[in-house]
Amino acid sequence: MPSSQDKRPDPSPGYSRYLKSQKRAWWGILLSRLLILAAFLGLWELAARLKWVDPLLTSQPSKLVTTFRELGFEGSLFMHTRVTATETVIGIVVSMVLGTLIAVLFWWSTYASKVLEPYMVVLNALPKVALGPIFYILLGDEYSVYGMAVAISLIVTIMMVENGFKELARTKLQLMESFGATRLQMLRMVMLPASVPNLIATLKVNVGLTLVGVIMGEFLSSKAGLGYLIIYGGQVFQMNMVMVSICMLALMSVVLYGIVNVIGSYMLKKGFHGRT
Repeated sequence: MPSSQDKRPDPSPGYSRYLKSQKRAWWGILLSRLLILAAFLGLWELAARLKWVDPLLTSQPSKLVTTFRELGFEGSLFMHTRVTATETVIGIVVSMVLGTLIAVLFWWSTYASKVLEPYMVVLNALPKVALGPIFYILLGDEYSVYGMAVAISLIVTIMMVENGFKELARTKLQLMESFGATRLQMLRMVMLPASVPNLIATLKVNVGLTLVGVIMGEFLSSKAGLGYLIIYGGQVFQMNMVMVSICMLALMSVVLYGIVNVIGSYMLKKGFHGRT
């Protein structure tokens, strides 16, 4: 039997009221979100039924359910969703790993950072869709999607991670430098552990950017994926298919963002709080 020392003391009345108020606020936020979604879907359905908008152009929620069921039973919807999800996850991983390595290089070599900084600015401002034909010629119709995904998210990853390194260098490395620590020791013991919150924030940004790159790549060259399904549905004027694909993209983005939040919470619980 557990001893009396193992029992936790009961929370104070004030703290209990605080916890209850926080719980009520959480449920209120969730209910408000669901009400907004229900109102949007209801207004959309009403507008289509009353011919305020042309349902051939905008579709309507009741028809989307039927289309979702038909495509789901055929298996094509989940196949295209799996293709897009795989391309997005691979694009995120490649962008984060490659972008972090390049950011480390820029932090390690101030000379390289100053030389290449203008090119980073230009590449960040360049409309990435212009690179689509180049990726298609160089990588083919299958791998050009990955090229577009990485091209859109890589520069942002480099810039965000590098800026995080610069902020840490101004505040956390003076003591280690005074003790003669090498740059490798500073990177391994300070920079990377303290950069975890910044890396998680970069990962959250990359979820949306990489998904945009994947869809752009599928628009241009792919033969599978939700982007391909959207283009095909528009060509044959099946707006129900287009809207279902967009809904699946929205759901995918929510799931990916939720996974990143879980990863971030786990890392912070393990002790990576940006402190050394």
